[in-house]
Amino acid sequence: MVKFLVIRFSSIGDIVLTTPIVRCLKQQVEEAEVHFLTKPAFKEILTSNPNIDKVLTLKEKLDDTITEIKNEYYDYIIDLHHNIRTLSIKKRIGIASFSFPKLNKEKWLLVNLKINRLPRKHIVDRYFETVKLFEVVNDNKGLEYLIPNEDQINIKSLPEFLHKGYVGIVIGAKHFTKKMPSVKLSMIINQIPFPVVLLGDKNDEVEGNKIIETCDKKDIYNACGIYRLNQSASLVKQAKVIITHDTGLMHIAAAFRKHIISLWGNTVPEFGMYPYVPKENSDIVEVKKLRCRPCTKIGFNKCPKSHFKCMIDINNEQVVELTKKHWKNSK
Repeated sequence: MVKFLVIRFSSIGDIVLTTPIVRCLKQQVEEAEVHFLTKPAFKEILTSNPNIDKVLTLKEKLDDTITEIKNEYYDYIIDLHHNIRTLSIKKRIGIASFSFPKLNKEKWLLVNLKINRLPRKHIVDRYFETVKLFEVVNDNKGLEYLIPNEDQINIKSLPEFLHKGYVGIVIGAKHFTKKMPSVKLSMIINQIPFPVVLLGDKNDEVEGNKIIETCDKKDIYNACGIYRLNQSASLVKQAKVIITHDTGLMHIAAAFRKHIISLWGNTVPEFGMYPYVPKENSDIVEVKKLRCRPCTKIGFNKCPKSHFKCMIDINNEQVVELTKKHWKNSK
């Protein structure tokens, strides 16, 4: 048996993006046992994954986490997070480890000098550089997201106007500069000739209500804050089309091979985090040749230039027409 500990702490989307490497490790390395260390908030994403034998979560004290790891007697650590905390973990465990190249220097050059030296490579494909010693290769089966039976949402439990299909619109994002203003979203939604479900968490509930109040459209449902993460994923899975910011639900939609229209503000697809799906299932909408973009590799609480052109100048009609195209092509 070969025992691996895969480490990734960050966001929902980042965790989903690790699923190909976990699957390939489990299936391509003979007698592999794969454990995963993450934050407690993300445990539910991983517990249903058949390629993960055990999920470990960070404890309040790092010493307690170190003790748990030592008691498992791992052969290798696959570090897909690669920060100061994981460096400390690897140093104290003292076994062979392989770390994901974050390319922070290249990202800095793109953000600050607008010089792009990043590889034309998705982050998923870069993850596989950490396991090449084990002759593990990408099986090109894409991302995975498994929803427990108890979190599957019956579409018949939704308002009747959604029963024959809907467009899911992810209205939230962790940072302001990744989010399209609600007034602009309302304008787009008014032009979409299909039922709409607004998707997000409890933090997006109030904004969802504001969008509905400013829309002339009647066949719109605010699901923000009503459902848990896995249940929201079920709504994503059942949508005909997903319109989304650069968020975790975007990557969940990619795992379900949905038709995705992704809206990009201050971040750019060149960072390697665009939807990991075949091209025909996805469209990227962004304002190109904007001199201030990208202004950060993550996000800000407000536009540093105060004009927010990266979102304001997105073409509404383009988003609507792409929605019509994908609705027509959806099964």
